[in-house]
Amino acid sequence: MAHSKTRANDGKITYPPGVKEISDKISKEEMVRRLKMVVKTFMDMDQDSEEEKELYLNLALHLASDFFLKHPDKDVRLLVACCLADIFRIYAPEAPYTSPDKLKDIFMFITRQLKGLEDTKSPQFNRYFYLLENIAWVKSYNICFELEDSNEIFTQLYRTLFSVINNGHNQKVHMHMVDLMSSIICEGDTVSQELLDTVLVNLVPAHKNLNKQAYDLAKALLKRTAQAIEPYITNFFNQVLMLGKTSISDLSEHVFDLILELYNIDSHLLLSVLPQLEFKLKSNDNEERLQVVKLLAKMFGAKDSELASQNKPLWQCYLGRFNDIHVPIRLECVKFASHCLMNHPDLAKDLTEYLKVRSHDPEEAIRHDVIVSIVTAAKKDLLLVNDHLLNFVRERTLDKRWRVRKEAMMGLAQIYKKYSLQSEAGKEAAKQISWIKDKLLHIYYQNSIDDRLLVERIFAQYMVPHNLETNERMKCLYYLYATLDSNAVKALNEMWKCQNLLRHQVKDLVDLIKQPKTDASSKAIFSKVMVITRNLPDPGKAQDFMKKFTQVLEDDDKIRNQLEMLVSPSCSCKQAEGCVREITKKLGNPKQPTNPFLEMIKFLLERIAPVHIDTESISALIKQVNKSIDGTADDEDEGVPTDQAIRAGLELLKVLSFTHPISFHSAETFESLLACLKMDDEKVAEAALQIFKNTGSKIEEDFPHIRSALLPVLHHKAKKGPPRQAKYAIHCIHAIFSSKETQFAQIFEPLHKSLDPSNLEHLITPLVSIGHIAMLAPDQFAAPLKSLVATFIVKDLLMNDRLPGKKTTKLWVPDEEVSPETLVKIQAIKMMVRWLLGMKNNHSKSGTSTLRLLTTILHSDGDLTEQGKISKPDMSRLRLAAASAIVKLAQEPCYHEIITLEQYQLCALAVNDECYQVRQIFAQKLHKGLSRLRLPLEYMAICALCAKDPVKERRAHARQCLVKNINVRREYLKQHAAVSEKLLSLLPEYVVPYTIHLLAHDPDYVKVQDIEQLKDIKECLWFILEILMSKNENNSHAFIRKMVENIKQTKDAQGPDDPKMNEKLYTVCDVAMNIIMSKSTTYSLESPKDPVLPARYFTQPDKPKAANVLGAVNKPLSAAGKQSQSKSSRMETVSNASSSSNPSSPGRIKGRLDSTEMDHSENEDFTMASPLPGKKTDKRDDSDLSEMEKPRGRKKATITDSEEKLGIDDLNKLGQEQKLRGSQRGRKRAAVVSESDEPQWPEEKRLKEDVLESEDEQNSPPKKGRRGRPPKAASGGTPKEEPAAKTSKRGRKKAVPVASVVEEEEEEEEEGQSENVEQKPKGRQYRTPRRAQQRCVSFLKSAFLKNKQNKKTHTLDINYNLIFCNLGLPQNRVEPSETSAVESTQSTPQKRRGRPPKTPPSQQKKGRAGRTKQTASKENESSEEMDIFQGSSPISDDIPQEEVMEEEEVSTLSVRRRTSKRERR
Repeated sequence: MAHSKTRANDGKITYPPGVKEISDKISKEEMVRRLKMVVKTFMDMDQDSEEEKELYLNLALHLASDFFLKHPDKDVRLLVACCLADIFRIYAPEAPYTSPDKLKDIFMFITRQLKGLEDTKSPQFNRYFYLLENIAWVKSYNICFELEDSNEIFTQLYRTLFSVINNGHNQKVHMHMVDLMSSIICEGDTVSQELLDTVLVNLVPAHKNLNKQAYDLAKALLKRTAQAIEPYITNFFNQVLMLGKTSISDLSEHVFDLILELYNIDSHLLLSVLPQLEFKLKSNDNEERLQVVKLLAKMFGAKDSELASQNKPLWQCYLGRFNDIHVPIRLECVKFASHCLMNHPDLAKDLTEYLKVRSHDPEEAIRHDVIVSIVTAAKKDLLLVNDHLLNFVRERTLDKRWRVRKEAMMGLAQIYKKYSLQSEAGKEAAKQISWIKDKLLHIYYQNSIDDRLLVERIFAQYMVPHNLETNERMKCLYYLYATLDSNAVKALNEMWKCQNLLRHQVKDLVDLIKQPKTDASSKAIFSKVMVITRNLPDPGKAQDFMKKFTQVLEDDDKIRNQLEMLVSPSCSCKQAEGCVREITKKLGNPKQPTNPFLEMIKFLLERIAPVHIDTESISALIKQVNKSIDGTADDEDEGVPTDQAIRAGLELLKVLSFTHPISFHSAETFESLLACLKMDDEKVAEAALQIFKNTGSKIEEDFPHIRSALLPVLHHKAKKGPPRQAKYAIHCIHAIFSSKETQFAQIFEPLHKSLDPSNLEHLITPLVSIGHIAMLAPDQFAAPLKSLVATFIVKDLLMNDRLPGKKTTKLWVPDEEVSPETLVKIQAIKMMVRWLLGMKNNHSKSGTSTLRLLTTILHSDGDLTEQGKISKPDMSRLRLAAASAIVKLAQEPCYHEIITLEQYQLCALAVNDECYQVRQIFAQKLHKGLSRLRLPLEYMAICALCAKDPVKERRAHARQCLVKNINVRREYLKQHAAVSEKLLSLLPEYVVPYTIHLLAHDPDYVKVQDIEQLKDIKECLWFILEILMSKNENNSHAFIRKMVENIKQTKDAQGPDDPKMNEKLYTVCDVAMNIIMSKSTTYSLESPKDPVLPARYFTQPDKPKAANVLGAVNKPLSAAGKQSQSKSSRMETVSNASSSSNPSSPGRIKGRLDSTEMDHSENEDFTMASPLPGKKTDKRDDSDLSEMEKPRGRKKATITDSEEKLGIDDLNKLGQEQKLRGSQRGRKRAAVVSESDEPQWPEEKRLKEDVLESEDEQNSPPKKGRRGRPPKAASGGTPKEEPAAKTSKRGRKKAVPVASVVEEEEEEEEEGQSENVEQKPKGRQYRTPRRAQQRCVSFLKSAFLKNKQNKKTHTLDINYNLIFCNLGLPQNRVEPSETSAVESTQSTPQKRRGRPPKTPPSQQKKGRAGRTKQTASKENESSEEMDIFQGSSPISDDIPQEEVMEEEEVSTLSVRRRTSKRERR
């Protein structure tokens, strides 16, 4: 040993025994052999061997030389690395190497050797593992803490270890690596960002997916060093998130992914980071917020996450992002909801409110994902979602977007099938979602064909799965039907009805295709194809596909035969499935995965295939009903009372007997039904009778034993059964038996003889049976029936009140409380109606007499004898019976013709009866008749009166019925394009004349000017017009407008010579016209067709009279009506010529002129409207008019509809002539027209009745209150209420106090006169509204002064009150300024939604054809002055300004009248 020491001290290398010198002079193999021995020596040494340590110190230094560290052979390097690792172990804690550079080289060398760990199959792997184990156990790398380059060494080591780790390594390798790396982090003073990145980069999803073992290693390392590394992680996120220093690390862009991974590894790593996320949630950067939201969604939604409970501020802040302005953020929040609901049910309460708001989000995708989230959670476990969340899905079944509706409906269907049909969560869960089946079927009421088709698909796949075995399927259907609500039952019945109808349509199509091809058959096929396509989604494409399918059916016999079998009444469910499969297989194309044609045909086949009902199914259903009857069914287990189940089963069979009658043809089925007939339950027996009626046509031939057993039962039911059973028994006999006459005689004779008025309770069934026999066999018992009705029904029953009724204040009582006498009278009325319906003629005037009787009942409020014996509830019943009887008779053409207008109007009032039930039931009967297209169109007008119903629900229901009726008619017209001869009775728009006529004869409407009644009339009209005008198909708005115009050219056929009646008619027309103009932007276009008015209601146009009336009635419409400028191109076309043609028209602006002239070009209804009624009340006005007419040789002119129809070219030419002559012949209507210029007998009439009893009453109709605001008390000859008239805006303004208006007008008159004079030569269209107002004011004052001088101030006062009456009709805008109100009165004879203001009698009389000679002479004088005035552009100084304004007004109309005459010539 001394020798060794000496050598060591001498710097000589001592090798272990047996090991020769290791140098570059030996071969590689020898070097490896010697190094192995050295390795063995070092491995055996321990730290306590001081002598050996000293001995081999130089060897240790030698092994660290560059010769070995950079040796090219990997085996040499590995052995040297193992030696060095042992040397660090042996010499620990002090290493024999003191040079920092050398230490760095050594550790970098060892790190490089660790790469050998990668190949676990290598023969040297154990040595590599030994190397790792050694340095990990000794923590050799801790020596590097003192080195300046330690970070580089550690980083390289980490990178090496993360790169070599793989799935071939065992747990020991993994553990040693973690030990090695964790010691560096835990025992070091700092962790550099580079080293941190080396660890964190393995958590980034991209790296994680590439090397799962590296991720696991990093995860284990972070868990081991969580406490030590947390400050450095926090600092990193601070730098990136808060300070935005993204350059400090390449991982800055993955910061949110890292946060998620770190949270999943150990939430303590992020204790200081999470508050930073709350800050980031409120960032202004949308993308940044989105990233944070995505991150937190994963963190909160993770299965074991407790973040929401641990960090409530962050949770609340996150919930706030559900209402973020950025759509993708809201979308992300909604998607997160399903994970949160499934993993954290305790958070459902917090989420509910936010999901509620998002379920109404304006973005379709968000609403859709709300549904997906809730349904996904519900399908996992129904307990995860509360009722509120399911209700959100329920609401979305009515979403405006199909995609959302579909998702909601399908989601509910899946939930229903899982928890109700399959009962996966027990009865409680099934009960919780029992509403789903009803809700899904309710959707069948929607108009969209897509919705209806989806309901049918859901029913076949989820509610009653068609692939169930027959008995199971029928049991499912049986109990489903028994538990549906009434509306869902109706929807299901409608669904079967629609499918059956379509099945028949397709059957007809196949039959047509089989016929020889001709032009007629081709047309019939095309017509049938059009009908079928309306029952498929996207009718446009469906039409093309159906044409193609038709061609396929013509060419391919096999497909046609399969389809023929499918639509055959005898097709079974299994056959149907086979047919559908074969047809789709033949039509499919494997090379075309998406085939729109095939998809459309699948839709069709789905609808027509009888996948639920066949003969076997009906038999199974009957057995199920019998089980319930016998008490052996599982009714109670299914949650259905036995009685309810039996009734529902019979109702179900009854419905199926309509749609699948052939399926009932089996002895077993009929025998079961016979047993049901003998049951005590009336409803069951009724249903059985109806089923026999629908399916029994072959009983007599095929089932004689059933016939023998059935006949006596029917006889008994007809004679002594309950009334409804008696009715169905009679119809069964009629449908089943060939010897029906004999059977009827056997029933009629004994019943007829047994009628006893003293035995009231036993009269009802005989009356019902006799009534139905009379309807089905009227000729067989004609004589006895007539005698029976005349003597017994009318005299003994209806005209007698035997027993006094109970005194009560109620208007209605339940059926069981109605007196027997009243019930008999009701059946007597029904019996008479059935008798008449059977006769179908009025040869014996029986119909007329019956109608008189019925209307008398209505007149007397139900108490025909008026003795006061009948109680109020019974009177209500009798009124209802009488009104319903008239409606029933009206469905038969021969009786409709003899119903007088008075009777019709009286019947209509039943819809406004004081008794709610009368209104309700009558409206239902009305709707039923209308929807079946049996009632004439005028009965739809009765629906307008429903607007008066005080109950909101009744109004809403009436509106729904009206919408349906209108749609039914429109759809019928689409499907039957060749029924143009019936257009008058089918086109819904033709209800408008009937409505106007009916409202004009409303008994409440007595005084024309009654404001409240006018408001009611407005509401009634809008009730109808709102629905009619919701679509403007084929320019229907103009068509309606034209109809109203045409009515005003006629007279009321009910009283053509009654001026008051006609005035009311025209008044209602005005309200209708203004509603049309207020709500439509296209009303002034050309009407697509000239309307035809019903001659029964209106006389032929009486043009001279009608024009006068129209002008008078409409003047105020333009003054106070809606301003409709820029509403149509037609208006704009005429505006230039019109505006320049009348420079003297005061207060007119171009926009207004457009609307007034164009709106009224077709009809004088509106051209005559004057914004300044009442201006001319002195003698000068009369002379002006007549003088103006002299050059044309006319003293009096009436402007009619035909005269107004000028072309646009004519207008332009005439406009130019007017400029030259100073006249206005080219205008269709002036912007301002003097009331005195117009023929106005209705206005005159109204004025007189309201205000004064004037001596000038030649042409006035009877006095009558004007419709609109009542006239105010006369107060001086003021034009004060002028501001109440329509402004240049589209609104309407209430009348302002009279005095303030007068003062303002006088001031404005003085200010504006000079401006008026200057503007005159430039043409009226350049005037500002302000100047227009000033001209109006000056003119009004002059008119007022002259009237005062002529002692006509009283008349003028009243007229102004009338001008500005406000009907309260809706307008588009309301102008607050008084000046604009005045301006409107002077300009634009606009139509407004109320009754126009009236003109004084003096003016009205002047414009009429019946004017006196004195009046004519006045007009002549006035006309001369106007010609002079218009001949020179500058206003003469000799003419006072006020007079000039008056003359301007006169000129506009007189020229128009001349124009009209010229046109007529």
